Amino acid sequence: MGTVTTPELPTQYAPADVETRSYERWVAEGYFSADAGSEREPFTIVLPPPNVTGVLHVGHALDHSIQDALTRRARMRGHEALWLPGMDHAGIATQNVVERELAKQGLSRHDLGREAFVERVWQWKEESGGRILGQMKKLGDSVDWRRERFTMDEGLSRAVQTIFKRLFDDELIYRAERIINWCPRCLTALSDIEVDHSDDEGELVSIRYGEGAGAIVVATTRAETMLGDTAIAVHPGDERYAHLVGTTVEVPLTGRVIPIVADEHVDPAFGTGAVKVTPAHDPNDFEIGRRHGLPSITVMDERGVITAHGPFEGLDRFEARPAVVAALRAEGRIVAEKRPYVHAVGHCSRCKTVVEPRLSLQWFVNVQPLAKAAGDAVRDGRTRIHPPELAKRYFDWVDDMHDWCISRQLWWGHRIPVWYGPEGQVVCVGPDEEPPAGYVQDSDVLDTWFSSGLWPISTLGWPDRTADLERFYPTTVLVTGYDILFFWVARMMMFGLYAMDGVPPFRTVALHGIVRDQFGKKMSKSSGNVIDPLDWIDRYGADATRFTLLRGAGPGSDVAVSEDWAAGSRNFCNKIWNATRFALMNGATVAGPLPSPGELTVADRWILSRLQAVIGAVDSGYADFEFAKISDQLYHFAWDEVCDWYVELAKIQIAAGGAVADRTRRVLGHVLDALLRLLHPLVPFVTEELWRALTGEPSVMIASWPAVADGYAGDRAAEEEILALQELITEVRRFRSDQGLKPGQRVAARLGLARTALAAHEPAIRSLLRLDDPSESFAPTARLAVGEATIEIDTAGAIDVAAERRRLEKDLAAARKEAAQATAKLGNEQFMAKAPEDVVVKVRSRAAQADADITRLSAQLAALPAG
Repeated sequence: MGTVTTPELPTQYAPADVETRSYERWVAEGYFSADAGSEREPFTIVLPPPNVTGVLHVGHALDHSIQDALTRRARMRGHEALWLPGMDHAGIATQNVVERELAKQGLSRHDLGREAFVERVWQWKEESGGRILGQMKKLGDSVDWRRERFTMDEGLSRAVQTIFKRLFDDELIYRAERIINWCPRCLTALSDIEVDHSDDEGELVSIRYGEGAGAIVVATTRAETMLGDTAIAVHPGDERYAHLVGTTVEVPLTGRVIPIVADEHVDPAFGTGAVKVTPAHDPNDFEIGRRHGLPSITVMDERGVITAHGPFEGLDRFEARPAVVAALRAEGRIVAEKRPYVHAVGHCSRCKTVVEPRLSLQWFVNVQPLAKAAGDAVRDGRTRIHPPELAKRYFDWVDDMHDWCISRQLWWGHRIPVWYGPEGQVVCVGPDEEPPAGYVQDSDVLDTWFSSGLWPISTLGWPDRTADLERFYPTTVLVTGYDILFFWVARMMMFGLYAMDGVPPFRTVALHGIVRDQFGKKMSKSSGNVIDPLDWIDRYGADATRFTLLRGAGPGSDVAVSEDWAAGSRNFCNKIWNATRFALMNGATVAGPLPSPGELTVADRWILSRLQAVIGAVDSGYADFEFAKISDQLYHFAWDEVCDWYVELAKIQIAAGGAVADRTRRVLGHVLDALLRLLHPLVPFVTEELWRALTGEPSVMIASWPAVADGYAGDRAAEEEILALQELITEVRRFRSDQGLKPGQRVAARLGLARTALAAHEPAIRSLLRLDDPSESFAPTARLAVGEATIEIDTAGAIDVAAERRRLEKDLAAARKEAAQATAKLGNEQFMAKAPEDVVVKVRSRAAQADADITRLSAQLAALPAG
C-alpha cells in the first residue's frame, strides 16, 4: 500500500470534477515524459501533426484515442514510451486565415511586404494558433509536452533545408515546366491531396473541327480551353480516323491550323474517339504534347482569366465558357450539347475554388527511386501495414507514383533554399552555408507535406544524431486513417528511408477507418450529422467519448457512432464507479497475497478464472489493433460478469462474515484492481480516480499491466458451475417477470438441488431470486426444471390471478390474430409472387415471432394457479 490517501468516493461520477484535476497532476508528476537515457525497451509514436489552424474533430478524437490507449498500455508494460506531439504550419490554410484578418483592415499581404507578413503570421500563431493542443488535453492525450514540435521550428526548418540540399545534390530534385493543380483563388500550386473531387453538374459540348470529309468531332466539358488547342488526337488503331491521321484541321474561332495525331492514350470507346489536345491546360494533353512535339499555348492567367487575343480576352473562365459555346453555335460548329452533365471536378481543399490544370515552372521531386525503396520496405517486412489487405492500396500508390510538385506560391512556409545569380546561375544552399553575394532566393515555399514528410525523424533531432533519434527511431507504430495512406504515409516512408540509410520510420502502420454516423453515412455539414467531440466531452465526459469511438474501431474499418452510444458509454463509466464504490464501502482490499484457489469459493474461483481469460483476450486484441474487440471484451466482463454477477454473489459472501468474507473482500479488490488497469488505456480518467481510491497508490498510469496468473486460469469446473447457477437464476427471473411478480417481491419456493452441484449455492439462489423457505402449508402453483435442478414456487396471493389471466388471454388473442394474418399472406400465391424479398422476409419473421409468443403465453396461462 502507498501513502496517498483519497477521500470517500462521491455517490455519482462527475467527469468535470475529475478530468482537469487528474490531467494536471499527470503532467506535473512527469508521467508523460520519456527518458532517452532509460534502458527500458522503447515504444514510440509520433502524433500525426494537426494543422495549427485546426480544432479537434471526431476523426482526430478517434485517432488520438487509439494512440493514447497504445501509449498508456506500453508504459504500464514497462516500456520507455514516447508519444511525441506537435503541429503542422499548414501553409495555405494559415496564410488564408491571416490574409482574411488583414482584409478586414483593408490590407493585403502585399501592403505589408513579405518579411512583415511572415512576422504577422508568427504573431497570429502565438496568439490564436494551436487551439487543438488544449483540446487534446481535454481528451486525455498523454503526449510528452516537453518535446512538442512545430514544423516551422528552427530545428525542423534545418531538417527541411538539409534534406532539400541532399536531394538536390543527388539530382532527385529538379525544376521544370509541368502541368500542375492550380488554385486561382489561393494563387498557388496544389498537391493531389490538397484537391477534393466532387461530382458537379456541367455541360458536355460536341464541336466540329474542319469541313466535309476532313471534319472531326470532339467533346469537351471545358469549351474555353479550345482556344489553346494544338492538335486533335485519335487512337492509332481506330479505323474510323486512320485516313485523317497526318492531316490538319482549323481550330474554330481562331483560324489556327493544327495536326491530327495518333496516340495510344486515346480511348476509342469514349465519346467520339477523338480528343482535343490542349497541352498547357490538361495533364494528359501535356503528355501527348511531349510525345508529339506540340507547342503549349497558355490561354489563361493565374486567376483564371482568358489571355488569348480576341473577343474573349479579359473574361473569367466561367464567363468565357458560355461565350465560346455561343460563338461556336453561331458558326454552326456545335454538333451536340448535354446539360446537365455530371462529372468529377477538382476543388481546392482550402477555399473550394475549382482547380485549374496549369502549365507552370515548378520544383519537383523525382520520386521513382524513393518510391521503390518505400515499396520494398513493406514487401521485405521491415514495415508492416495492418490490416494486411490494405497493403495492396499502398503498393498501387508507390508503384505508380508521379513526380511530386513541391513548390508553392506562398509566403508562409519553408522558403526554397535555391538562389539565382545575375547570369542565371543556380545554387542550392545548405543550412550551414551562405549564398554568394548578389544572388536572389527563389520566392516560392515548399509544400507543407514536404516538411511533414520528415516528421518521424526531424522531431527526434535529425539531421543531428541526437539521443532521442538513437533511442526512439524507428518508431513503433504509426496510427492513421486509411484515407491518407497514399499521401502522407508514403512521403514519410520515402524520406525516412532516404535519410536514415534504409531504416524505415515505422515498424508498423496501423490503419483505421473514418467515423460515420449510426446509419453508416459519411459526416458532413450539409447532411447535418457532424459530431463535435468537444460537445460530447462536455456532456458525457472524455472517457465516454473515447470509449464510444473505440468500441467501433476495427483495423481498416469505418466507425459508426451515435449520441445514444455516447450516453451508453457514460452509463458504463457510472456502472464501474458504483461497483467500486460498493466494494470500498464493504472493505474490498488489495492488501496481502491473493488466497490460493483451494481456499476460495466457487464464485471467487470463477471470477478469477474469467479475469485471466479476459486478460489474454485483451492482449491478443492489442496485438492486432482490434480496439472494437478489446472494448467489447472489457465492457461485457465489467458489466455482465463483475457488476451483474460477481458483485451480487460477493454481497452474500461478505454478509456471511468470517474467513469467507475476508477472502471475498481480497478477491473483489484484486478483480477491480486488474479491471481498472485493463480499462485505463481506454477510459483513463474514471479508472485513475477509482484505482487511487481502491489502492491508495499514486496513479494507475504507473501501475503494471495485468498478467495472466496461471494458477487461477482455466478453472473449467468453477466456470461450468457458475454458468449452471446463472442459467437457473435467469430462467426463474424470466418466469417471475412473466407471472407479473415485481423484482423485489418475495415468494415461497422449494428448491430441488440435492443431486446437483448447485446445492451449495442455495443461500445465493434464494437471496438473488427473493425466495423464502416453504412453510408447512406450502402449496406450489408452478414447477420449473432447469437442467437437473427443480424449483417449485407458490405465487398464490402474490399476484392478482384473475387480472393476470385476463392480460395473458388478451395478449394471446393478439398473437393468434397476428399469426393468422401472417400465415394468410404467406399462403397467398399472388402476394408471394409480387412481394419484394425483403417484405416476404419480414412477414416470415412476424409469423415466427407470433408463434413463439403463442407458445410462451400459453405456457404462462397454464402455469397460473386455478381461480
